[in-house]
Amino acid sequence: MTAQVDRTTPGGLARGTILGAAALTIMAAAIIAPSLPEMSTVYAASPSADLLVRLALTVTSLMIAVSAPVSGVVADRVGRRPLLVFSLAAYAVCGTAGYFVDDLYLLLATRALLGIAVGGVMTAVTATITDWFDGPRRASFLGLQQAFASLGGVVFLPLAGVLATVSWRTPFWIYAVAAVVALFAVCTVRDVPRDAPTASAHRGRTMTGPILGVYALAIVATLVFYMAPTQLPFLLGGFGAGPVVVGAVIAGSTLTSALGALAFPAVRRRLTTTVVTATSIALLGAGWLLIGVSGTVAGVAAGLLVGGAGVGFAVPNLTLMLSEQAPPDRRGRVLSGLVAGIFLGQFLSPPVVQPLIRTVGVAATFTWTGIALTVGAAVAVAATRIRKETP
Repeated sequence: MTAQVDRTTPGGLARGTILGAAALTIMAAAIIAPSLPEMSTVYAASPSADLLVRLALTVTSLMIAVSAPVSGVVADRVGRRPLLVFSLAAYAVCGTAGYFVDDLYLLLATRALLGIAVGGVMTAVTATITDWFDGPRRASFLGLQQAFASLGGVVFLPLAGVLATVSWRTPFWIYAVAAVVALFAVCTVRDVPRDAPTASAHRGRTMTGPILGVYALAIVATLVFYMAPTQLPFLLGGFGAGPVVVGAVIAGSTLTSALGALAFPAVRRRLTTTVVTATSIALLGAGWLLIGVSGTVAGVAAGLLVGGAGVGFAVPNLTLMLSEQAPPDRRGRVLSGLVAGIFLGQFLSPPVVQPLIRTVGVAATFTWTGIALTVGAAVAVAATRIRKETP
């Protein structure tokens, strides 16, 4: 039996701080997306400049994926609040450092350190939420977490596009917002007692098959979704769109992601986990298919709106699944695996997608990816029905 402990509802400022920190996570690496074309020009003389410039965006995701499991251990052993405060401070320092460096390799180093900080922030935020709430309240606040993570993109990506018209370096100042959130975290956020550790039966069984399956799904879905910030600036540039338009269009996907996340608690009450997951993947596939066949800025924007809604359902759904399966004393570690999966997908997106882009082009890559996702979602639903009908 697990001994339950009383939880007091955190105050409004504490909840607001956690949601503010969540807004700094999912799209943290993508803040410099509107600057990528100009960065390619500035560093054109460097060997493999095109690849290295894209890595300036995705190396952050790699380091989040690599460091998140360590953050999970720290969250479980030291506490959520110390990890959150330290990571927010490091986020502000390492993020803004990109404004000051001139060497491309040094820039990549600051982006890597930023990734470690983001991994700590996201792990601490998610673990804190699952400690604070249970049942429907947990589902509701996880939906809010994803909504604010998406709204961070709605605010920061267009702002980055505007700032990129001044200089490709100027968007790096957006990362300074984390310093303000860190101050609020120091003053308002407190760890609460967690459920007492269960018997040793749980130990050694943290990574079960269903949990690993959630991680794999997170990697694939994020790999596909991250085609938006890494590939669309170049596709939209071919349509004559400037940095402001690029930032605004990509932010559209985060807007509908926020709306999907806000609707998630109601959707989850009516649909099974499998149906929610399949619907998420189908929406993402339909959106990417629309991007591939449209051939216009408006069509790309519409596709991003559809695909973003799918992501809005997917992330809180996967998080809720893991939080329900994880032993309380290892919840930080289990949830950190989801963080690692999400950002590993971000990092893998350019190298995995690039061979297909070289073969068929950016638009056709979106088309074929969209087809694969929609077919995969349909097959998953059909297979689930067959298993239920089989005696």
